[in-house]
Amino acid sequence: MNEQSVSEQSNDQDDDLRETVRRRYAAAAVQVTEGGVGCCGPQAVEVDDNFGSTLYPAAERDGLPAEAVAASLGCGNPTAVADLHEGERVLDLGSGGGIDVLLSARRVGPTGKAYGLDMTEEMLALALANRRRAGATNVEFLKGTIESIPLPAATIDVVISNCVINLSVDKPAVFAETYRVLVPGGRVGISDVLAEDTLTSEQRAERGDYAGCIAGALSFAEYRRGLEAAGFTGIEITPTHAVADGMHSAIVRAVKPSSAARPGIGPAPRGRSTGSAR
Repeated sequence: MNEQSVSEQSNDQDDDLRETVRRRYAAAAVQVTEGGVGCCGPQAVEVDDNFGSTLYPAAERDGLPAEAVAASLGCGNPTAVADLHEGERVLDLGSGGGIDVLLSARRVGPTGKAYGLDMTEEMLALALANRRRAGATNVEFLKGTIESIPLPAATIDVVISNCVINLSVDKPAVFAETYRVLVPGGRVGISDVLAEDTLTSEQRAERGDYAGCIAGALSFAEYRRGLEAAGFTGIEITPTHAVADGMHSAIVRAVKPSSAARPGIGPAPRGRSTGSAR
């Protein structure tokens, strides 16, 4: 097999994985949107105790639209990890039904802004409906992929994500794009699934499928190297709870240096997105 054929086969596999992920989360959004609704709101998407809305304090869940809580599929609470402040601009990668965006909007207040980015039409529709239900005026949802963020460089103070980067088929691109959109001195606060360094790719795949946030997970060392290669410093990776044998939900923090930028990527003036989906 020649080099071009190998590349084409790899691209086809990536496309298949991305479509598998899209279908799974589209189905989750439809389940929440069209599923049976009782006196207490829509039926939550079925997940185990390692994922979902139970990872948020009850006080936070109670103040959100029931549909946003029901659609929660993450492995942590990145809004708490990121320690958000009034007036900050926050971007949630893979925002789903919008739970972390709505929580972020509360924390940054009316002088701040919370963006959510998702590639799945059904999730975006659910998120927009949840924004209306919540009456959030400092929230904007964007359609796109986390490998190619539709925002200008140096316009975001904090990037968060909840168990989504492990689903990407091009994680170096995600780290590079995250670095690009952050202002100098900006930071990331991520919840994600990581593998112990001793597990091979094959062993990770034995523990769960790609769309289930397991097979595509990086190891702790690989995650650190990926962030370092993108230019991040101050990297902290802290496991929180096991989600499978040798696989852990973890808190990831890192900073874009305030005094340096990657070659060819200088700070851009702060401004509104020109690529938002309205």
